[in-house]
Order: sequence, then structure tokens, then C-alpha cells
Amino acid sequence: MTAHGAVETPAFMPVGTAGAVKGITPQQLKETGADIVLANTYHLLLRPGVDVVEKLGGLHKFMAWNYPILTDSGGYQIFSLSPLSKVSDNGVEFASHIDGAKISLNAESVINAQNRLGADIITCLDQCAPFPVGTDELKKAVQRTIFWARRAKQAHSNPKQLLFGIVQGGINLQLRTYCALELVKSGFDGYAIGGLSVGEGHDNMIRSVTHTTGLLPPDKPRYLMGVGTPADIIAAVRAGVDMFDCVLPTRNGRNAFAFTENGPLRLRNNTHINAAEPIEAGCDCYCCRNFNRGTIRHFFNSEEMLGPILVSLHNLRFYQRLMAKIRECLKRNEFADWAAKQIRKYETFGSLKNDKINSANSS
Repeated sequence: MTAHGAVETPAFMPVGTAGAVKGITPQQLKETGADIVLANTYHLLLRPGVDVVEKLGGLHKFMAWNYPILTDSGGYQIFSLSPLSKVSDNGVEFASHIDGAKISLNAESVINAQNRLGADIITCLDQCAPFPVGTDELKKAVQRTIFWARRAKQAHSNPKQLLFGIVQGGINLQLRTYCALELVKSGFDGYAIGGLSVGEGHDNMIRSVTHTTGLLPPDKPRYLMGVGTPADIIAAVRAGVDMFDCVLPTRNGRNAFAFTENGPLRLRNNTHINAAEPIEAGCDCYCCRNFNRGTIRHFFNSEEMLGPILVSLHNLRFYQRLMAKIRECLKRNEFADWAAKQIRKYETFGSLKNDKINSANSS
């Protein structure tokens, strides 16, 4: 339960990096079945700034979303914008990717910003190491993550917000153990698993996730950051994960890539010129109820903005339907058999396992 309502888990959070899910209104987003969305502290700090969000009524009013919101800490940007950043135990210094302005973040300032933004769930500043990476560098990232988490908990000043610590350690199970146990000692409202989906591959990721979830309190939410494909999500739920976020539904939707139960569709292909069927038979999304593949292909090839919007809506609904099916199977104690079959099916599609799918953690 959060200050803006309950979140049924396992849950998928659409990504609204700068306060909006690209091309999607909040009403449309709610109609896809989303209970919670993610926004990015780093990007909101740069534009429009915390002061502006506060003056405009706080993050929920700013986003016109009166439901739960999670803000990530900006730690991923230490990784993704590494050529523009300098990291030390004190924090991180950025050269803004927008105008080059110098920005400094530390454990306390990140928490203060999130306290002021007003998200329901906030996260500690962490350091996500690249893959592959040397053991010494990975150890430093883990030690900083723990150090910053302790400072973040001390700085946290809004009791209405849940604070999640983030477990780092790459695919090094010993470092994952160390980081997880140290964070559990400090005690957080939930625990995120970071530093994955950065090139280590599905098997390494699931091995690391399975190991890590076993170290975390079963009565606290466990959140796998930036993941992922349908097969990744099902395998991670099987490993004990409760929460997910990823840009795949919208980023791929904007590139005419649709997720379906029968495999991916690339809607720019000539095979769809005269296709009168919807993206997916039986899908109840706005796109599938009103448009056919041929029309959608035309929108993309004519550079009509409706094309990316429609496929994004379908993909968002596909992910929420997937999560609803997972929850149903769990309630019926049918998840294990269903999951094994689904993962085998998705693996045969290939492209649902990162064939030209961009899974970078931004919207």
C-alpha cells in the first residue's frame, strides 16, 4: 500500500522518464491497466527542476496521475552517462547532457529531491557498474552503494514515502550477497535489484536475480530495475521478483515493433500492406479495437504520429495483460507449469529475447 493506493503485484511500471510516458495521456495509460508509473529523478532535476515541480503542485499533479509513482534515483545515469560523470565516495558530478552545466548529486541531495517531488516510492542513489567490469571496480561500486544507502536512509524525511535500497554487484554472487545483507541490516521498505540488463545476458541475469531474491525479506517488495522482455519478466517472477519497469513497450512501439502472444510483428513490413486484421486478435486495447495492421503500417510510412502512439498503447496493454495472467496463475497455484511453457514459447520467437530490441533504461 502506498499513499496513493495499492499496487497489485507482480506489477509492471511504464516508464515516464521526464514526467510523461511518451505519446500517451495519463487516462490512456490507466486504461491499459497500469497501477503505477516510474519517473526519473535525474531528468526531472535537469528539467524543469524540483522547484518548478513543487510550484506546479508536486509530481502527481504535474503528471496528472493520482496513482502511485516510483522515482528512480539517477544512479543508472552514472552508468549510461559515464563519459559525462565523475564518481567518488562523496557522490557524482555530471556535465548535463542538455547544456553541459555542472551538476553534483549525493546520497542526501537525491533523497531531498525525491522527498520534494513527492513520489510514493523513492530510491537510494546507487552506482551501476558496466558489464564486463573488473572485480576491484565492482567492489567499489558495491561499497559506495551501501554507503550511500545508509546516508540516504538518514536523510529521508517524508514518512509517507516508501524508501527502497538498491542491491548492486553485477553477476558476482559473492558481492550480491554482501550488498543485499548489508542493506537488509539497515532495513528498507523494499529492495531493488540494479545493475542488470546491461549486457550480461538472460541466463546470467536470472542466475543473479534468483540468488539475490533469496537473500531479501519475503515480506518486502523486490523490484528488478530496467527489465525487460516477456521471457525475462516471467523468469524473474519465478525467481521471486514483484516489480518491474522497462522502456520496451513504448520504445519499440515507436519503432513499429508490436508484442503479441504469437510472436513479434514489425509493422513496416510489406506483408502488412493489405492486412485487415488487428495487431492481435482478442486484444482489448484501443488500437486493436479500432485499427488494422494495414492502416497502422500506413501511419508509420507516412510519418503520422498516430502510428507510434497506437503501437505503444497496444504494447503497454500487452504487458499489463501479461502481468494480470501471471497474477491469476499465481493465485491458482498454476504458475510454475504455465511459466515454463511460456518461456519456451517466447524463446522460439527470438526477437522477444533482444533481437534488435533496445532495452536501455530510458523512455
